[in-house]
Amino acid sequence: MKKRYRFFIILLILGICLVFLYPTARWYFFVPRDEQNLALGSREQIRDYARRTAAVDLQRLIDASRRNVELPEDLAFLVPPAKKANKANSVADPQIWDAREVVRAFNRRTAGESDARAQIQELIETRYRDRVFALKNYQQNAVQLGLDLSGGLSIVLQGDMEALDARFQEQYQRNPTDAEREVLFDQALDVLNSRIDRFGLTEPVIRKQGADQIYVEIPGTADPERINDIIRGKGGLSFHIVDYAATAEFNEYIRQHPGFAPNDDGTLPIQGVVSGDVLVFGIYEKDRYGIDEWKGYAAVQKEAGLDGNHIREVSVQRDQRTTKPQVTFRLDGVGGDIFYEFTSSHEKEPMAIVLDNRVKSIATISEGIRDSVAINGMDINEANNLALTLRTAALPVELEVVSQQSIGPALGEDTIRQGLYALLGGLAAVMVFMLLYYKAAGFNAVVAQVLNIYLMFSILSVFNFTLTLPSIAGFILTIGMAVDANVIIFERMKEELKLGKSRQAAVEAGFDKAFWAIMDSNITTFIAALFLSQLGTGPIKGFAVSLAIGVFSSVFTALFVSRLIFDFGTDVLKSKKLSVGWRVSGAAQGRTA
Repeated sequence: MKKRYRFFIILLILGICLVFLYPTARWYFFVPRDEQNLALGSREQIRDYARRTAAVDLQRLIDASRRNVELPEDLAFLVPPAKKANKANSVADPQIWDAREVVRAFNRRTAGESDARAQIQELIETRYRDRVFALKNYQQNAVQLGLDLSGGLSIVLQGDMEALDARFQEQYQRNPTDAEREVLFDQALDVLNSRIDRFGLTEPVIRKQGADQIYVEIPGTADPERINDIIRGKGGLSFHIVDYAATAEFNEYIRQHPGFAPNDDGTLPIQGVVSGDVLVFGIYEKDRYGIDEWKGYAAVQKEAGLDGNHIREVSVQRDQRTTKPQVTFRLDGVGGDIFYEFTSSHEKEPMAIVLDNRVKSIATISEGIRDSVAINGMDINEANNLALTLRTAALPVELEVVSQQSIGPALGEDTIRQGLYALLGGLAAVMVFMLLYYKAAGFNAVVAQVLNIYLMFSILSVFNFTLTLPSIAGFILTIGMAVDANVIIFERMKEELKLGKSRQAAVEAGFDKAFWAIMDSNITTFIAALFLSQLGTGPIKGFAVSLAIGVFSSVFTALFVSRLIFDFGTDVLKSKKLSVGWRVSGAAQGRTA
């Protein structure tokens, strides 16, 4: 490969890594602590904050308008929509946009003062909402810290034994034995672990607590709502035909009996409310904060046309017509036959898609559907959560959250600070040694090490991994391995210089002859890391994955980046001498790189 192409490839990789690292740098170094706490709140808390703050800002604007003073600087974003309002009403803009002129512009656009205030408050609320959700997005894409570094969430889950017994009675006409309950709880532990820790770098603590509870600790500043969706998601997806007549009967009944509502499982607490064998579920749609908003009720036939047990190959895509997220999945052979027979016998009838006892959407069946199904009516986070739940199968035991609380880090801030100083001190010592022992070539090694750390943290950020003590240990080990690679190369260069070769020949021979030695050592390390990642769990798996990441980055910086730096000194700086250590022939004074 030509040197120019290698240079552009390195620039491209560094630029991509900068994009990956930006959310982490923005979140930890440029977002104030109070705004971090706000972004880590629930969606309901964000909604309350945006509405409350918007109401306060609206009153400030009204007061400023009455006093005929300047527009507050933080409300200057209202000027562009005010200009649009004037343009729509064919009114010339004022020379100075003060608070009174902004309010007048909205008053002209709306039917009255109350409508104008509502519109202004809506704009202010939208601005606060978008800003907080942008911060939340930075946090979700930043490198997370583990329990031992920053604490996390502690959750106690309660198994629904009555539902388990009822399901066994339906399937096997008996209650499960104690041994069967234990097996099912073990399966629930495996499912939860696969949902929460897909790469082994989250390192959750998941263990049984008593006979019917599961204790979960999740590191980092995780979004409680997302975690709850993943943990409690049962894969409870089913398809039912909507009974509009029964829906009308139920709506009439609740109109006459305010406060009456169906049970969580869709059954009715009082028999005879509606005719027919039906279930009544709430219809929910996402509001602009991503919160499920109740829209009404739908009565559906009790017998499901299909459940989620036949689902295969789940993916999240975009609807080509609406560009909104949708979950697409394929059915196995048996499920395809069942669903095709079901949809073919109900053509032109409405079908409800029920997820965890909530109607997410209702669509009319146009023709028989055999193997591919798409589910709409979700935002991107809910779509990803549903896809993850369906991929990892339904929980064998239905779980409910009994308690949830934040827990502090296992290590104090002083201990973390001392560990960070020790890490930086060790890295500095290694770099100083390389500079003193290998002279100008040591500078090459230092640059390669800095880029190595840069690449590793970029990979951490793009995959949203969690930084824990075991993963840090894996990265430190790879840093040492990267130094070893530089040492092997430099020592080969020394031997070539002792033979009287020129700078360019010594560099080429040093990299060529050291290539397989470096590759052999890193390949064997990668194989060991691969086995650890497959056989280990928790901290062991996290250490193995971080070690594998470090192997790739260290090989790239040692063989690709370091070689280009030497070539730059030879071809661009026109260096004739190679400074690669003391008492080496050919390492005389002169321009070095």
